[in-house]
Amino acid sequence: MTGTNFSNGKSGVKRPRSLPVSEWPDADRHAWEEACRPGSRLKPGGVASHLAQVSRDSFARRYGAFLAFLDRNGRLHQRSAPAQVTPTNVAAYIDELTARVRSVTTYNCIYHLRRAAELLAPTVDFSWLAEIEKDLALVMEPRSKSDRLVLSERLVEAGLTLVIEAQQLADNDFARARGIRNGLMIALLAVCPNRLKNFSTLEIGHTFKQVHGSWWIAVPAALTKSRRRPDERRVPEWLNNTIDLYLKSRPVLLRSGSATNALWISSTTARPMTTKNLGTLVSKVTLETLGVDVSPHLFRTAAASTAAAYGGNIPHLASAVLNHTDPRVTEEHYNRATSIGASRTYAEIISNLRQD
Repeated sequence: MTGTNFSNGKSGVKRPRSLPVSEWPDADRHAWEEACRPGSRLKPGGVASHLAQVSRDSFARRYGAFLAFLDRNGRLHQRSAPAQVTPTNVAAYIDELTARVRSVTTYNCIYHLRRAAELLAPTVDFSWLAEIEKDLALVMEPRSKSDRLVLSERLVEAGLTLVIEAQQLADNDFARARGIRNGLMIALLAVCPNRLKNFSTLEIGHTFKQVHGSWWIAVPAALTKSRRRPDERRVPEWLNNTIDLYLKSRPVLLRSGSATNALWISSTTARPMTTKNLGTLVSKVTLETLGVDVSPHLFRTAAASTAAAYGGNIPHLASAVLNHTDPRVTEEHYNRATSIGASRTYAEIISNLRQD
């Protein structure tokens, strides 16, 4: 290890980086590969094989950050047993985290560290780390969302306004296509508040498809966070014209004519947008149009707030719109039915608000 585990952030300031799995000590790397080993018909998979890929990536990234901390401070041992998670190392790690990040981030780092350690060394007792995690949860102070909360009808209007401006004011076809894409992205995410991972990877004809004249977002259960039921949402018909406009202008963004079914095309690379870049773009566009940085996750907060404010007489509307499993309603058939019906009701609420 070199001991220079820093990377440049957006502002150019060097920040601690996470060691990729390929740079982990052999014992840790082999243990992680075994944990993620897929199962077969006659042999069960590793202890992490049941987790969604996004979850495994998150645990690996946070554990890699812990290893990078150990390396920077001369604590990393190449020949040590997997999961170099000891009370002494964790205490020093928390001290560093506390000095440079918010309390919520510190808690999340330790939560992910514990989960990763349990996957790497399933026979080791990490109850002591769970207790530290609970203590951190008690003292964390989440950042208030009140100053960034925008209800969904404003987000929809912002998106549709961008589309109109792109049609009327854009200097060329490329700028027009980019503006229409940005506007549809904001409006569609407002009315269909999927999780960013699923929204950013929508594919035409697969997870974004037309059925009997209506557009649907249909994410199979295997690709959802819970992996328990699909996330199916019917897009309101008043977005059909905007969708058609974007699909007609989408080839302009592709430029090279590369074959891809990805819905969202980068205007910079002419390739499918990455999840990270799409999230950054949503924040940038909302800041420019509304004066508020509304991240994709805050679109879900906006949806819940809108459902609570205008659909309070419909039980569990917000939970169903966000495709959450409501602990008070355990019947799977109810959750499946309401996830579709709620999307329709939620879209009607926004449509009515736009007409007022």
